[in-house]
Amino acid sequence: MTATTETAPRRTRWQRLRHSPLTHVVLAVVVVALLQAFVIKPFHVPSESMLPTLESGDRILANRLAYAVSEPGAGDVIVFARPDTWGTPPERSPLRTAVGWVGDIVGFGPSNQEVLVKRIIGAPGSTVQCCSADGHLEVDGQPVEEGYVTSDPPFTPRVNDCATSPASPRCFGPIVVPDDQFLVMGDNRDNSSDSVISCRGDAMPPSGCARFVPRSQIIGKVVSVVWPLDRARLFANGDGSRRHPLL
Repeated sequence: MTATTETAPRRTRWQRLRHSPLTHVVLAVVVVALLQAFVIKPFHVPSESMLPTLESGDRILANRLAYAVSEPGAGDVIVFARPDTWGTPPERSPLRTAVGWVGDIVGFGPSNQEVLVKRIIGAPGSTVQCCSADGHLEVDGQPVEEGYVTSDPPFTPRVNDCATSPASPRCFGPIVVPDDQFLVMGDNRDNSSDSVISCRGDAMPPSGCARFVPRSQIIGKVVSVVWPLDRARLFANGDGSRRHPLL
């Protein structure tokens, strides 16, 4: 009597590759990289210039599709790549660059991309200045209500305003925003290195004092804070002035 044994069919190289844990890891990294490149990407807030809306170190999500079918608008909080006119990027060692490359892919840890977070105040073609008689920012001659600003340079009508000498450090303008450029400011106006930092304190600022953000440098629109958990929230109306907690 002869015993017969059944042998399992050998898996092909493609089947072995498909079931390999390493393949799953690589696919996961590719999917994450594609999502961050084209859909949504996490960033960390690099400074306190957006207080109280965003705090230094907050982890935020920027929607990269937000401006695929519409243009950035006044009031939007955006992430943008630092333009050359906004300072020289820091030098990095090869090791730091390699670590940053990994961070750019997975979305956590150090990044090689120099980004800033600010609020759009002036769209292309608009005229921005400060201040009105009662100290308000004006866009195209209309005062802007900015409930998100809690720290602004001092301004007292007829005591320390745009007509006194010296003028209030809140004052600047008028500044006409060029085509395909945006004027941005931090919500923490008393401590923000933004588009108008070199124009403040002068009712008639020198030509070229403002620095703008090209449309091509805008990465995405901030839609939520995801870390720390006690600050995690969605931006209900896109500008951060109304927020829904995530937890």
